Amino acid sequence: MRNVILDCDPGHDDAISIIIAASGVGDLNILGITTVAGNVEVEKNTINTLKICELLGLDVPVVQGARRPLVKESEIAPEIHGETGMDGPVLPDPQMQVTGGHAVDFIIEQVMNSSGPVTLVPTGPLTNIAMALIKEPRIIENIDEIVLMGGGTFGNWTPAAEFNIFVDAEAAKVVYESNVPVTMFGLDVTHQVIATDDIIERVSKIDNRIAVFVKELLIFFGETYKNHFGFNGGPIHDACTTMYLLKPELFKTEYLNVTVETKGEYSYGMTVIDTLSVTGREPNTNVALGVNQDGFWILFEEILKSFDGGQ
Repeated sequence: MRNVILDCDPGHDDAISIIIAASGVGDLNILGITTVAGNVEVEKNTINTLKICELLGLDVPVVQGARRPLVKESEIAPEIHGETGMDGPVLPDPQMQVTGGHAVDFIIEQVMNSSGPVTLVPTGPLTNIAMALIKEPRIIENIDEIVLMGGGTFGNWTPAAEFNIFVDAEAAKVVYESNVPVTMFGLDVTHQVIATDDIIERVSKIDNRIAVFVKELLIFFGETYKNHFGFNGGPIHDACTTMYLLKPELFKTEYLNVTVETKGEYSYGMTVIDTLSVTGREPNTNVALGVNQDGFWILFEEILKSFDGGQ
């Protein structure tokens, strides 16, 4: 079993990432889920996480984290994810309670006390992860890998910057410079996994409540991306992280140097990826650049079908 902590801001694609991790198709041991301000305010993201866990019957600690980035003011994206952060499907108010304490302390405690290495899977701004690395640098010794969604060679929040990195570029800089192994799923690869109408139709044929929930997520997210970006569906960005943990051979990656821009007027939040090794800087990031799309969606269907029987 691979020990993982999911750090997220649900979020339609975060929700799908959690479902993938909890499906049992792989061998992930979810130590807990931490939340961060990102798509919407952290309190809303935490409620959404509790709702998802209840739907799944997933009994793990859910711990609330940073309310704002390390340096600048918060920036949220209700125009993409709706006012609740997970508009579209309607889930009941959660009965499950948030675990006390702060996400940063939870991450530190779990990593330090784990008998085996822990993989951190952040799919929102990197504030919690950076704060944990700053507060207790010794956790580096027991972090197997940080598998994150963020960045790319182009942006979706500014022309240069992807949303997760833009929201807290200072935190991202801490993570990329931490000497922890990082595997990065940026827009270059996540825009290759778009849930088109054909994909939604395939999901619609799976008869369980998890698949129905996912279908509703994909419909709302797809309409948002059609309206805002002219896409023919929603890219399920964050799902790439947990799909990679289940089946890494689906993805093509290259080990490259990545730096995070924190000073430029127009380039703040840009992940500068040295694809041609022109800087001479040592590679520090396993960058995902390609995906076996057919294999991705076949596994996606298999995951949703695994919830048949009582779900």
